[in-house]
Amino acid sequence: MSEHGTWRRVSREGRRFLRGRTRTLRRLALWSLLESAHTFLGGYAVARALDDGFLAGRTGTGIGWLAVAGVGALLGALALRGVFGGLADLVEPLRDGLVRRSVRQAIGLAVSDPARASRAGDSGAVSRLTQQTEMARDSFAGLVLIARSLVFTALGALLGLAALAPVLLVLVLPALLLGTAAFLATLRPMARVQRAALDADEALSGRTGELAAGLRDVVACGGGASAWAGIELLIAEQERLTGRLARWTALRTLALGVAGRLPVVVLLAGTPWLLGRGVSAGAVAGALTYLVQSLLPALDALMTAVGAAGTRLLVVLDRFCDPEAAPRPHSEPLAVDPGPVSGPPAPPAPPAPTSPAVELRRVRFAYGPRAHPVIDDLDLVVRPGEHLAVVGPSGIGKSTLTALIAGLLPPGRGTVRVAGAPACDAPGRAAPGYGPDVRRTLLPQQAYVFTGTVHENLTHLCPGPVSRGEVERATAVLGADALVARLGGPDAVVDPGRLTPGERQHLALAAAYLSPAPLLLLDEATCHLDPRAEERAERALAERPGTLVVVAHRISSAVRADRVLVLDGTRAVCGTHAELPARSPLYRDLVGLWNAQG
Repeated sequence: MSEHGTWRRVSREGRRFLRGRTRTLRRLALWSLLESAHTFLGGYAVARALDDGFLAGRTGTGIGWLAVAGVGALLGALALRGVFGGLADLVEPLRDGLVRRSVRQAIGLAVSDPARASRAGDSGAVSRLTQQTEMARDSFAGLVLIARSLVFTALGALLGLAALAPVLLVLVLPALLLGTAAFLATLRPMARVQRAALDADEALSGRTGELAAGLRDVVACGGGASAWAGIELLIAEQERLTGRLARWTALRTLALGVAGRLPVVVLLAGTPWLLGRGVSAGAVAGALTYLVQSLLPALDALMTAVGAAGTRLLVVLDRFCDPEAAPRPHSEPLAVDPGPVSGPPAPPAPPAPTSPAVELRRVRFAYGPRAHPVIDDLDLVVRPGEHLAVVGPSGIGKSTLTALIAGLLPPGRGTVRVAGAPACDAPGRAAPGYGPDVRRTLLPQQAYVFTGTVHENLTHLCPGPVSRGEVERATAVLGADALVARLGGPDAVVDPGRLTPGERQHLALAAAYLSPAPLLLLDEATCHLDPRAEERAERALAERPGTLVVVAHRISSAVRADRVLVLDGTRAVCGTHAELPARSPLYRDLVGLWNAQG
């Protein structure tokens, strides 16, 4: 919607809200009149204390007028106490109304468009119910408090200037109005930029959240360059808007200087002229008191609040007033560009059969220079075509090991080699920065599924085109053919938000089966499948040409493996399922625990 539409909509809603609270507004106005009296007495008493007291040689009279100013300060404190009581009656209903409106919007979206509600999740509604609701309440409270103070302070100060000498108004008002007009001219452009900056910030947060959720998949599939390109564009947009916001803030600061400092300069510069026209020294001192202690601080506070909280409040309220303007998280899952699907450069020739599929020599890894090592002095050789299961307690380093083999983490010490080459290098990429790694495929516990067709989700790990027949054979072997049929066939569009974790894992396992990578790393990639589906998938992947490394979460996965690697935090033991109970007390305990749970 246009900027003018935003102002009209928020103004209309604001008038409706205030019309229902006229009694509270009257209470605020009555208490604020005491603040006007405090302001009036502050400057007027100073003028009288000088003219009728100290300058006239009557010290007692001067002290008496200063005492009157002190009484005015007490009136101001009493007024502020009453104002805060009335402010709560105005601000809390606003917050309650915003919460109710946010809930209605979320419920309405869920009823009218369940698909969009499912994709978007609860992040937008939660944001409005928490952060943005509190932002609106605090901004509104600050604006009401400061705007009311300026109005009634200005009333008392202007009446005081007129009472002292009307010519003072002629000297002070033009500079005051000039700075105020310059400030008001920055409000709408600044609100527009602030809204765009808020949108960009939300878009960047949503996109980085998606990227973080699938980071291991993105890196393992070679989509880092394309994923980062999208993030880079959002960062550049945020940087551009932040620069524009800074420039408007500089203009607002200049306007504040004109409104808040120029009247004082004009008054001081015009003092000889005023004294020459019969204005007393006490009247000039009183006018200076009105400006320095009352009017200009109140104006400065209002301009600062309106320039920051006011524009922010306008943006937030507009989102509550218009459901279509509500925060829209980037709900579409991050789709990694798999690179060209036809005519890719030929992958490098496979290594000689004598090269181990995976080789770790004296590997040490810790998450920080002073952290305790997660992997320490580990030696491991996995032969081509071997099926290895990795077991151990939670947090012992199983996922860290797969990340080291996948090249996502560099070892702190030692070497990790895949097919004879360093794991952190990527000679198996189909193209620089793009396409899947033809040496290895990593499937984490949170399966990566993106918005696209079923066929695209099943073949995105392949550097070239895959026929429909190959896809059908793979899904049949993995037991995913019923799922593909339920989704609408290979050409149906997948909505990741509507898939269960097990369904997402089933699709990811089928994609791994189709991958040409000779090394598959499953980091609890079957944890959401039932035992029968898990067994079928693991047997199919083990029979597929290549090497399989599985982080096991059931004893059955270890039983099916050729060898089992036990990580226990002090030393690693590798052997067959039959021989490990005698060699590893930890493995013996794990087998007993798994059997008890099974």
